[in-house]
Order: sequence, then structure tokens, then C-alpha cells
Amino acid sequence: MFGSGLLALLPLLTQAAGESPFCDTANFHAFLDAYAGRDACALSYLAQPWPDIEAWRDQGRAKMAELLAYRPETAPLDAQILESRQQEGYVRHKVRYRLSADRWTEAYLLIPDGLNAPAPAVMALHCHGGYYYFGKEKVVATENPPQVLQELIDQNYGGRTFGDELARRGFVVLAPDAFYFGSQRIDPDMLPAHFMPDLKKHKRDSDAFIRAFHTFASAHETLTAKTIFTAGTTWPGILFQGDRVSLDYLITRPEVDPERIGCMGLSIGGFRAAHLFGLDPRIKAAVVAGWMTTYRALLCNHLRNHTWMIYVPGQHAWLDLPDVATLNAPQPLMVINCSRDSLFTMDGMQAAEAKIAEVYRRLGAADHFQCNYYDEPHSLKIPAQDDAIAWLERWLKRP
Repeated sequence: MFGSGLLALLPLLTQAAGESPFCDTANFHAFLDAYAGRDACALSYLAQPWPDIEAWRDQGRAKMAELLAYRPETAPLDAQILESRQQEGYVRHKVRYRLSADRWTEAYLLIPDGLNAPAPAVMALHCHGGYYYFGKEKVVATENPPQVLQELIDQNYGGRTFGDELARRGFVVLAPDAFYFGSQRIDPDMLPAHFMPDLKKHKRDSDAFIRAFHTFASAHETLTAKTIFTAGTTWPGILFQGDRVSLDYLITRPEVDPERIGCMGLSIGGFRAAHLFGLDPRIKAAVVAGWMTTYRALLCNHLRNHTWMIYVPGQHAWLDLPDVATLNAPQPLMVINCSRDSLFTMDGMQAAEAKIAEVYRRLGAADHFQCNYYDEPHSLKIPAQDDAIAWLERWLKRP
């Protein structure tokens, strides 16, 4: 693990060995990069003096709501418990609830054994990883997981689902399926026939079927994104609205202390955690793993690595990703980066770290922000999980 004080030793990691000096957008890169740097991030806390911090927060959150452009018709949660299983140290419930008048999701709710008072809680936000068939199952253990799921857990999480570890340490945990994953995945039976040949070759729910589904769903992201944008909304808007309604559900649980709720996630889960933390003041502490960079640093040769799920048109003029995360400062925030993460540049991760650290410094709460670097590729393995959980324990379990 690399601490913040060692960042100066890492510049050679900025460009991977053998990486092309040319950008994917060729001769277009120069004018697009220049545009990204022109009058950018006007609502950053660092852009100007903000004598009224609450007015700054309100303005930033309102602008993000405008840009995310997803305001579905609301509806009662109508929550249901579908099944319950006693696990070692906690009960795992599968729950279902409405996200809007026309959408539902499922989640795992983990309740530690022996609670005698409302407890701290954590939203456990799953990754993308190119694995669409599953959502919550990536961060909460299930019985007899298929090989394809266990491969992801081993590679991304060092073989340990962090939701269960949080529950064993006394946190109530909610792990919801995000849009396009798990119970919210696209339904092959409702697709036009020409999309189906590869899927029809395999037995439903077999490893071969699931792998074929992942290949299909990955390719189908582009058409889904086009449709989302044409409908007048954004993919992140749909994701974040789902997470905030899941938080609404979590707060209804009598086992939960609503003043001690955190969130934690890797990759697209980290992206979701950064926004849930920044946009919803009910979150009192967060861990953002594997998704903290400046957007401008992605423009040359790194957007090729990313999903359609991250794009908010027009955002960079107002708020960069680290700016969004700081909208909840000085509430405690940990960022976990991996020094061998090919999804990001070291410059971009360091610049985001520096921006967040400066905001916390100006607010007189430098110790409320921590950024750790691990000598790993893109992942949240057990040493990083342990550090993340210790951070949440520090801030959410204290009297």
C-alpha cells in the first residue's frame, strides 16, 4: 500500500509501458482537451470563495440533479421480504421494493445477530466488471455460486465478499441490484429474435449461458445508452436515483440508526458511492474504491476502458468527479486507488486526490479525508477491504 506521502514516487506509473503516444481520438484530441480545460468546474469549492457553504452545496446538488435529468414518477416502496437465511453472525434477507412507479429492484439486507439497539449501516454497492447477470451477489455471499460469479469475486475482491464482512462486524448492510444488473438486467425473452441466437445455444442459468449473456449485454450497452439519452435522461441519473431510493428503504428498517449510515463500493460501485455520498447528506461516511479521477485525465486513451454508465452531458463545465464527492465535505471520505489500475492514469488519480484534500483542508477537517494506494490492478482485495471497514468503523461506530 502507498500512502499519500509517497505519491511523488509514482510518476513513472502515469503511462503504462508500451502505451501509444497517440490518442484514440487522433487529431480531434487537441481541441476536445482544450475545450475540457476552458472555464471548467465553475461550481467546484476551489473555483471561487464560497462564504455560505450550505448555499454552495445546494447549488452543486441542484446542478447535478438538472444534469442527471431523471425524475421518474414516485411510488410507495411496497417492500417485501422474499426469503430469509441464517448465516454465520447475521441473517440474510432477500428484499424487493419499488424504485419508481414502473421499476422494482431486489437487494440483500444483512442484519447482524444480537442487535439490541439501532445499529450503523452501510450501502454495499456492487461493481460492473462486465458481469451483468449478477448484481448484489458480487458483494454478498450466496450458496453454490456459479463458476463465472466466483471468478469475479476472486479477481475483484480477493475471494471475500465485503458485504458479509461488514455484517459480521456489526453493520446492517443493504446491497441493491443496480440498473442493468441482477434483477434489473435486460430480459432476453423480450428482445427481438435477431439478438437471441448465441443465448439460445445454452441452457438457461448455465455458466455458458451466463457468459454469453455477459457478451451480449456488454455489446448492448451502446444501444441502451443511445435510447436512454434519446429519451431525455442519463444512465447515471437512473443509477443514482435507484441508490437513493434504496437508501430510503434502508432508513425504514428499525435495526438502522439513520444518523450512522455509510456507503462503500468498487469500480462502478465506487462511482455510485462517490455520487451517493456527494448528493445525499444522509450518508455520513463513504469509501470510494477504484473510481476517483479527474475526467480530463481520461480523454487520451482511457475512455476506451469505460462503460457507457458514467456519462453526464455538460457536467464538466460545472463539477468534476472530485468536486461532486466534496459536496458532502467535511463528512469522512476514504478513496482507495490501485497503482496498477489500467482504467485510470496516475496523474488523474493524484489530481483528484489533491483536489479533495485541499477542500477538506480549507474546511478545517484534513483528517476526515484519506487516500490509500495499493500495489494491485483494479480491485478491492482483503487488505484494502480491511482498511475500508476500519475507516467506516472509526466514523460510524463511535458514540
